[in-house]
Amino acid sequence: MNEFNTIIPSGYNNIVVLTGAGISAESGIKTFRASDGLWEQHRIEDVATPEGFAANPQQVYRFYNQRRQHLLGHQIKPNAAHIALAEFERSFKGHFLLVTQNIDNLHERAGSQNVLHMHGELLKSRCIQSGQLLETIRDIDDQSRCQCCNPAKGIRPHIVWFGEMPLFMQQIEQALSQADLFVSIGTSGNVYPAAGFAAQAGLFGATTLELNLDTSANQSVFDYSVQGRATELVPQFFNPHTFTEQKG
Repeated sequence: MNEFNTIIPSGYNNIVVLTGAGISAESGIKTFRASDGLWEQHRIEDVATPEGFAANPQQVYRFYNQRRQHLLGHQIKPNAAHIALAEFERSFKGHFLLVTQNIDNLHERAGSQNVLHMHGELLKSRCIQSGQLLETIRDIDDQSRCQCCNPAKGIRPHIVWFGEMPLFMQQIEQALSQADLFVSIGTSGNVYPAAGFAAQAGLFGATTLELNLDTSANQSVFDYSVQGRATELVPQFFNPHTFTEQKG
């Protein structure tokens, strides 16, 4: 028997899933903040803040160029957790929203459709003046220009840095208010506002579950918490047998 059948009832209409770095770590993408507080040997303040970009834009461009090329490498592929979520979304009869803190495209490559990247996307850049988004697979720098302004303006990585407002917050909050199940996968529980989503969904009556490799900082707010690898837990939970009694 699937172990989740004993703790999670069926019959959901509205599911919101939040994913963090833990789900992509098993695909070879390093988690955002290592135990030494660095991200790929860089201080967070130097490469993930507006102040860092203003002080040394070339370093920031170079940092995200390296992350982008790593993501596009042949060795980086969606794993079993990404695939299970995509397959579940296709079969689920209710409303399913996937909110991710990750800036990679592994959910989309696995086949997920209804995805909101609240912290931006590595394969996009945006015009510094107009905010228009540009698909980006090549390196960019301070000489790169947009296609929307006259005269053309500079572009920056389409990444939400510390001190900036996450994207799609109105849509996310609306979905949380309507959810009857909220599942958090591979998140630390340290980064807000995402760390507050479970409590917010719970206030509106949703069942809340976390699937995480280790105990998260906000574990106490969840109804259920299961520790283990995302590639094992996610396919186990998000399978047709767990949701055999979906409401129409």
